[in-house]
Amino acid sequence: MNTARFEKMTINQTLLAVAIMGLIIVSSNILVQPQFHINAWLTWGAITYPICFLVTDLLNRRFGPARARRVVFIGFVFAVLASYILADARIATASGAAFLTAQLLDILVFDRLRNQSWWKAPFVAGWLAAIIDTFLFFGVAFVGTDVPWVTLATGDVGVKLAINAMLLAPFRILMWNLGRPRSVQA
Repeated sequence: MNTARFEKMTINQTLLAVAIMGLIIVSSNILVQPQFHINAWLTWGAITYPICFLVTDLLNRRFGPARARRVVFIGFVFAVLASYILADARIATASGAAFLTAQLLDILVFDRLRNQSWWKAPFVAGWLAAIIDTFLFFGVAFVGTDVPWVTLATGDVGVKLAINAMLLAPFRILMWNLGRPRSVQA
């Protein structure tokens, strides 16, 4: 069990994190729809969505897994409701299921690896979560439709994994300012 002490998260920080998370999810749910496909194997949502894992990992690093889960749960409710309004209902449902599963997995794996090299927790957690998220999302959203979901999921996961690796540099920079716990009074 991790005994690290974390900074307390204010209401304003929580609201900001939820708003950022919700914006990324809703945007990605819109950008994954067929009219926004980049080509036969890639959607714009694959490019925007991995930023959710960066946000979650920074929250987890600074505020701990319990507070990161709180933001994920609140963001989940907000994003699913907004997605039902702005995107297809099947996409909203698939997104909610995939998001919650992948984010909770990301938080768990990140927390277990947090005391290793700075890059291992976000890298490993992000890759596992991206794989689970992608195939769960595309399987629920598009199975039984004429959308080439296996092709899209394959392209999508490849791009998400590449972006996850590229987000290590911003994670490293931001963790010093946003993601590292400040000194906590005993």
